[in-house]
Amino acid sequence: MPPAGLWLGAAPIVGSSPGLADPLPQALVLTAIVIGFATTGFVIELALRGRHEQGSDHVDGPQADAAVGEEGRAMTLADHLPILPVLLPALTAVLLLVIGDAPARLHWARAVALASVLLGAVFAFRLVEQAGSGALTVYRLGDWPAPFGIVLVIDRLSALMLALSAAVALPVLWQACAGWDARGRHFHALFQFQLMGLNGAFVTGDLFNLFVFFEVLLIASYVLMVHGLGRERLRAGLHYVALNLLASALFLVGIALVYATTGTLNLADLALRVPRVPAPEAGLLQAGALLLLVVFGFKAALVPLAMWLPATYAAASAPVAALFAIMTKVGVYAILRVHGVVFGAEAGASALLVQPLLLPLALATGVVGVIGAMAAATLPRQVAWLTVASVGSILIALGLFDAAAWSAGLYYLLHSTLVVAALFLLAGLVAAQRGEAGDALLPGPRVAQPALLGGLFVLAAASATGLPPLPGFVGKLMLLQAAAHHGWAVAVWAVVLGAGLLTLVGLARAGSVVFWAARSDVPAGGAAVAWTAWAPTVLLLGAGVALSVFAAPVQRYTAAAVTQLHDRATYARAVLPELGGERADSARPFRVPPLAPSPSVIAPATQPARPVSP
Repeated sequence: MPPAGLWLGAAPIVGSSPGLADPLPQALVLTAIVIGFATTGFVIELALRGRHEQGSDHVDGPQADAAVGEEGRAMTLADHLPILPVLLPALTAVLLLVIGDAPARLHWARAVALASVLLGAVFAFRLVEQAGSGALTVYRLGDWPAPFGIVLVIDRLSALMLALSAAVALPVLWQACAGWDARGRHFHALFQFQLMGLNGAFVTGDLFNLFVFFEVLLIASYVLMVHGLGRERLRAGLHYVALNLLASALFLVGIALVYATTGTLNLADLALRVPRVPAPEAGLLQAGALLLLVVFGFKAALVPLAMWLPATYAAASAPVAALFAIMTKVGVYAILRVHGVVFGAEAGASALLVQPLLLPLALATGVVGVIGAMAAATLPRQVAWLTVASVGSILIALGLFDAAAWSAGLYYLLHSTLVVAALFLLAGLVAAQRGEAGDALLPGPRVAQPALLGGLFVLAAASATGLPPLPGFVGKLMLLQAAAHHGWAVAVWAVVLGAGLLTLVGLARAGSVVFWAARSDVPAGGAAVAWTAWAPTVLLLGAGVALSVFAAPVQRYTAAAVTQLHDRATYARAVLPELGGERADSARPFRVPPLAPSPSVIAPATQPARPVSP
C-alpha cells in the first residue's frame, strides 16, 4: 500500500480504495505542525529565560520567586516537571510522525516510543515521590493566575494516577512491539497522543481543560480501536465513536450550565463558589452537575451507561484493550474530583448531590458486570465485563462518601487496572495459540505453552476474584471494613462478596475450557512465543503482587491522598494565592483585588512548579 499523504488518492487508513484521501494523516500532520510550533516556542522561551536569569540574584515581587529560586538559581528541568507528562508524549508523537511508519523505519519508531514511555514513567514516579511529602504543586501556563489562566495541579491523587498510567502503558507498548503495531497505520503516534490525553486529564486544574484532554484521548482511541481492521472491530468502533460524540456534547452542555451559575470552571474556585450558590438559584448548577455525572458515568462504564464497553473492548486488539483499561479510571477520577470534592459535603445547597444515585448505580454495575462475565462467549468479552464489575466496586467505595472507603477504592483501582490489563494481554496470547478456536470459550486445540499461560491465568484469576493474599483481597477487605457501619452495609457486603464468588466461577469455567478441555482431533494452534511476548503480562501481574507486598505503605498513601482531597483550604491557597486562597472572592463579575503597583517588574511568561505545603 502506498504511504498516506495530504493529496487526493492517498491510501486511506480503512479500506484500500485509491480514490479516497486519508483524513487521519492530514489531521495528524496539522496537529503536529501546531504542537511543533507551540513546543518550539516554549523551549526557546525556557532557554532565553534561563540565560537571562543565570547568575542573577535580583528578585522582584512575589512572581519572581518562581522563575529564580531563593538562592538565585536558574530554572531547571525539575521546575517544569508537572507539565512534562503532557509535553513528552506530545513531542514524541510529532517525532514519530516525522519518522513515519514504513516497515524499514518501524524499529526506530519502536525505540523512540519505548524510550519516551520509560522516561515518562520516571517523571511520573518522581512526581509521586514529590507529592508523597504533602507538597501540592501548581504549574501556571503563561503565568496567568487562576482562575483565569490554565493551571496544572499535582497532588497525591493526580501523581498516583500518572504513575498508574505509566505502569500500564510501558508493558502494553512492549507487547504491541511484538508485532501488533505493524498491523495498522500510525500506531505509535496515536499511542502517544492517547497518553497525552490521559496524563492531561489527571493533572488539569479546571473543567474545560478536562474536556479538552478527554477529546485528545478519545480522538486517539477512535483510531486505535479499529487498528488492524476487521468487520467486528469496525462495527464496534462505529458505535464507540457515535456514543462518545454524544457524551462530549453533553459534557459541553454540563460545563456551560456550571459556568453560567458560578462564572468559573477552575476546580479550586468552584469548590469555593458552589457552597455560596443559594438553594433558589442552584437549579441550573445542579442540572449541570447531574449532566456531568452522566458523562463521567459513561466514561467510567457505570450502569446503565456501560453497555457499550464489553463489545468495544472485546473487539479491540489485545494491547489496545489493555491500554483502554485505564480509560474507565479517567471517568472514576472525574467523578471523585467533581462530585466527591466540588459537590461534596461542604457544597452548601448542592452538597452530596449525587449520593442518592451513585451508590445504587454502583451496586447495579457490580451485579451486571459479573452476570455478563458469566455469560460471555469469548475470553476478551469476559474480561471486558469484569472491567465493568471492577468499576462497580470502585464506585461503591466512592458512593459511600467516607474517607476510609475512598482510600479502599483508590487501592482497589490500582489493583483492578493492572489485573484487567494483564488479562487482556493474556487473552491475546491464548487466542494466538488456539488456531481456529481463537478466543472463543469452546474446546479447541492445546495451547503451545500450557504451563506458562495456565499459571499466569491462575494468578490473574485469583487476583481478580479477591483470593488472599493478593491485592484484590486486600482492597475488598478494606472496602468491607469501611462499609460495616453504613446504612447500605448489607447490600455492599452482598454485592462485593457475591461478585467475587461469581467471578471465581466464571474464570474457573473459562480456564477449564481453554486449558483442560483440549481436543486432539483438530489442527494444532499457533507456536510457542518468545519471552518478550509474555514478559509484559508478567510485569503487570508482578506489579499487582507488589501491591500486596507493599500494601501498608500504599494504603497510607491512598489515605493521605483522600485527606488532601478534603483539604479545600490548602488547595485554594495553592491555586488561588493572589485572590486570598480559601478567602478568595472571585465571584462574577470577577472582582480581583488590585495588586501592589510594580511598573518596573515584568512577570515571567511561564511560571514553573512551586510546592505549597499544607
